[in-house]
Amino acid sequence: MRNIFLFTLIVTLVIFSACQLSETRQNDGPTHKSVEEPLIKANKQAVKAEEQQIIDFLNRYNWKMKETGSGLRYAIYHHGKGEKAKPGMIAVLKYNVKLIDGDEIYNSDNDGLKQFLIGKGGVESGLEEGILLLRVGDQAKFIIPSHLAFGLLGDQNLVPPKSTLIYDVELIALN
Repeated sequence: MRNIFLFTLIVTLVIFSACQLSETRQNDGPTHKSVEEPLIKANKQAVKAEEQQIIDFLNRYNWKMKETGSGLRYAIYHHGKGEKAKPGMIAVLKYNVKLIDGDEIYNSDNDGLKQFLIGKGGVESGLEEGILLLRVGDQAKFIIPSHLAFGLLGDQNLVPPKSTLIYDVELIALN
């Protein structure tokens, strides 16, 4: 009987100690909330700064653009008469891509026409969203905020991290 009592006591002490250790470990590091709040605040400030940069750009060049719910801005400045773009089609584009500071980074004259399957990714989500607004023959300008472009990392080539992109496109064909 004495052995059973000792065994039960030891097991109880081990379990109690493990629970205490677990609680201590959970409270040793920063709390989820203490890390999350500054990150949320920094992200909101970055989004606000990028939004102001876009507004300043639009005002500087006196561009009148529509804005989608995602934050893509667009202006169709030449209307074609062709078929409307839909998911599942292959879009073929002439394009020119600049950073918001005016530096040209990509264009179809140097890099060739851009082709992609609409709705399957593989391009910036803002470009895909913009193409769905067009018909064959349309020419448009898109301002694509970083969260719809290459985000925090850039494209690991010519697009720096957190870059707003200015696209000038012509939808040449849909296949």
